[in-house]
Amino acid sequence: MVHDAANPALDILKSVFGYEAFRGQQRDVIDAALTGRDALVLMPTGAGKSLCYQVPALVRPGTGLIVSPLIALMHDQVTALRELGLRAEYLNSTLDSWRQRDIIERLRAGDVDLLYVAPERLLAERGAQELAGVALSLIAIDEAHCVSQWGHDFRADYLGLHALRERFPGVPRMALTATADVRSREEIVERLQLDTPARFVASFDRPEICYRVAAKTDQRRQLEAFLRNHEGEAGVIYCMSRKKVEQTAETLQLSGRTALPYHAGMPAEMRAEHQDRFLREDGVVMVATIAFGMGIDKPDVRFVVHLDLPKSMEGYYQETGRAGRDGMRAETLLLYGLQDVVRIRQMVDEGDADEDRKRVERSKLDALLGWCELTTCRRQALLGYFGETAMPCGNCDVCLEPPETWDATVPAQKLISCVLRTQQRFGGAHVIDVLLGKQTDKVAQHRHEALSTFAIGAELDEKGWRSVLRQLVVRGYLSADPDRFNALRMTERARPLLKGEETLQLRRDPKPARAGRRSASGAPIEAMLDPASAALFDVLRTCRRRLAERAGVPPYVVFHDATLIDMAQRRPMTLAAMLEVSGVGEAKLEKYGGDFLDVILNAEYQT
Repeated sequence: MVHDAANPALDILKSVFGYEAFRGQQRDVIDAALTGRDALVLMPTGAGKSLCYQVPALVRPGTGLIVSPLIALMHDQVTALRELGLRAEYLNSTLDSWRQRDIIERLRAGDVDLLYVAPERLLAERGAQELAGVALSLIAIDEAHCVSQWGHDFRADYLGLHALRERFPGVPRMALTATADVRSREEIVERLQLDTPARFVASFDRPEICYRVAAKTDQRRQLEAFLRNHEGEAGVIYCMSRKKVEQTAETLQLSGRTALPYHAGMPAEMRAEHQDRFLREDGVVMVATIAFGMGIDKPDVRFVVHLDLPKSMEGYYQETGRAGRDGMRAETLLLYGLQDVVRIRQMVDEGDADEDRKRVERSKLDALLGWCELTTCRRQALLGYFGETAMPCGNCDVCLEPPETWDATVPAQKLISCVLRTQQRFGGAHVIDVLLGKQTDKVAQHRHEALSTFAIGAELDEKGWRSVLRQLVVRGYLSADPDRFNALRMTERARPLLKGEETLQLRRDPKPARAGRRSASGAPIEAMLDPASAALFDVLRTCRRRLAERAGVPPYVVFHDATLIDMAQRRPMTLAAMLEVSGVGEAKLEKYGGDFLDVILNAEYQT
């Protein structure tokens, strides 16, 4: 390859990473760092944030320092960089003392290109001593939203990182994150004491992801119907509780799937083993609490499911963003119900945070709940939450199967009246029993058969009334009191509705999804290729798996699926032509090019 001395950043992009051009705002971010300027960078997962600090760190003299909270993943991140021929290292407690001393000596000798360190080590006296006298090219603070106490993933260790400004004067600092609202962005700049930073906010759009949301009806069947469209694919299923994680993983194992649990209550060795299998094996489904996921680099995650409601739009966006990092199609599913709403609101109300913090958390939850009940494009509203405007996407459940709405004014009035007639002392199940005229023991005990609202709800079945109740709670017409067994209460917002001064349109819950239906983005990767290229892609993938096992790395570290697809379509016949494939740099060409070229030259797969 001919190197471009006049444009060292582009030269490194081509020769090291194997890409012909920068994407989006990458070039502008890199230019800011090369001029020594601090920067705040917001880019969605999969948009190439890491290149924004890796490239300038390699162009500028010295070692690039990357601050990351992800000790468990540093090994994989560094392994991937070494595969590119870079001198990358990490310093953490997983290394023995001899190995740590060797890295420190190499640091001081200028023999390390990129160093990953956790914030707690960096801020300790030990960290200061280790980096004393080391010339740094750049400081990248990854997952920078962790510094924001108003964000969704606050970590106290990040609060001291402003000290890097004084310890390393003149070294440009770059704060990077995939999710932060306007308030959190300002807090990142303030707490890290970034000096008049250049600000880069890329589009939050992930067009490859199809977003789906459904009310919980039969959760197990809903999950099974969804997974039938993703047989043999890697994915993540999030649950709120550890018990539910283990139960769900066991159920999926019994159905013949490779499903692994992951939560903070498991032994560290088991967590590490399950994470390693997820990264290295094909088609593994990880069932986890939100303890899993931050910084996961696996590019071929094809789906993310939430079996319980997240706490905020930011959290939901970040968790679903772990799908489709390679830019290929992906799908998400969020299942939620009234109990999720009540439970999370209770968690917020009973938390240790001050009232201002609780108010922010309630507003974030309300925004997510409103998004769940949308009757217009989900992507349009999701991007709107982050300050973007967009046209309807055609790739979410609302666009693909527009929901029906109906005039629910009278049923809503009946339900609210029944809550009042039962003296706001009972939960939704009993109120619905009264509306349906059921002769239960509780109805008899409280003589509710004598109420004027008894048996006035024949127009809906139990499922229909549960849908009305859920939407009234979500929209703030009713509240559930967790201190009184979730007894329903009418809010002030309901008075105009009850008096007939306003009408109410509600979403009609769709029928359960039929097995076998795919989203617009849901066709298998092979379907994107002609038959001969699809056959070659499968053989290239087999070759990749064999090489990855031999090298002891995850398959995607050898090459991403997107690179194999480009390879299958281009069919390079020489090593020089192989360099034209997106994602093939000089180090990987030397290490793996011959093996893949042999596969392509095999006459059985030529057209």
